[in-house]
Amino acid sequence: MSTPLLDIYHTLLARFGPQHWWPGDTPFEVMVGAVLTQNTNWTNVSRAIANLKEGGLLSVTELAGLPTEILAQYITPAGYFNLKAGRLKNLLTLVCQYENGLDGLFAEETATLRERLLAVRGIGPETADSILLYAAGRPVFVVDAYTHRILARHALIPEEAAYYEIQECFLDQLPEDAALFNEYHALLVRLGKEFCKKGTPLCAACPLA
Repeated sequence: MSTPLLDIYHTLLARFGPQHWWPGDTPFEVMVGAVLTQNTNWTNVSRAIANLKEGGLLSVTELAGLPTEILAQYITPAGYFNLKAGRLKNLLTLVCQYENGLDGLFAEETATLRERLLAVRGIGPETADSILLYAAGRPVFVVDAYTHRILARHALIPEEAAYYEIQECFLDQLPEDAALFNEYHALLVRLGKEFCKKGTPLCAACPLA
């Protein structure tokens, strides 16, 4: 069954190919990256994660035992490092509530897991859904600024559409498939960065022209 959003997906996939997103060696690394990428680009996040890896700190046990001010120093390249260190600590507190750590947290049903993540101070819908999709492999569509911009410019949503309204559009029109949602979100990010730019979009050359 063809839908406008499914047609867009196939067009972008044909143009750009698989994006192999989200980069990360483990679900925990992906979770950390989801927090660090708030309000910054992935280049900066990758530097912060590299710092943690070089320090042998990229594990629940190591980060949970690390003082917040020291953690902030390691993640400085990601920007807002004091704020993000606190948010990571809040998230680690949730993980450590489970006897099996991250495995225990990810054993929760999707709705419950989402509620637990959203209850963590500093974790909003986009970050929670990024963790659900990319770290836990749940069929949840991640909505970001690129998604909103592209859909609004193509008159598929009103400009004032809220996060959950946009997310519902994808859930209504697409099969419930984590791999599909993963690839689609990455393709929209690629389109937003290269063509559907915030300032002056390159509409004539856009794959969706």
